[in-house]
Amino acid sequence: MRAVIGLGNPGKEYENTRHNIGFIVLDRFADLHNLNFKPEYNYLISEGSIGSSDFILVKPVTFMNLSGLAVKNLLRKYEIPTEEMLVITDDIYLEAGRLRIRKSGGDGGHNGLKSIIEHLESNNFPRLRFGIGEPGDLTLSEYVLSPFPEDELKTINSSVEKAVQLTECFVSGGYKAMLDHFSKISSGGKSG
Repeated sequence: MRAVIGLGNPGKEYENTRHNIGFIVLDRFADLHNLNFKPEYNYLISEGSIGSSDFILVKPVTFMNLSGLAVKNLLRKYEIPTEEMLVITDDIYLEAGRLRIRKSGGDGGHNGLKSIIEHLESNNFPRLRFGIGEPGDLTLSEYVLSPFPEDELKTINSSVEKAVQLTECFVSGGYKAMLDHFSKISSGGKSG
């Protein structure tokens, strides 16, 4: 079984904000596969399968900075190794809509990833970073907690679809399958 963790903040006021792109990707994935989320402990969860591959989709409801609490509980309960978990998160260091995958690595200044790494005592898990662009004149919190502007939505929606495809590859074949698909759909994207 594999797990896909989408990072975001719970609550209506955060629904379509840049910081919630992990939730947005999982919601789109769930819609395409007719899956529903249900509350369980400190996360929302949905279970499914593609072919013979079982998976769970998870949205922590601990707020971003405490995401690691939910992830640690989840991995312990379902006995999922960290390398079989994909984390989908926003990245201000990538232009809006650009995708980047990594097999492991640091938190890149992202508090949700930092929390996961601290609670798991490991950075050995794949992640899909979704570019949201830089804040410009706004403070970081103002920027990440604001919705995508109208002129970016076409790019963002297209990248959400690509992120869903990558997620499908991960749940059905693991990191290598996702990496192979990424190299096919990527135009100048980076992985590692």
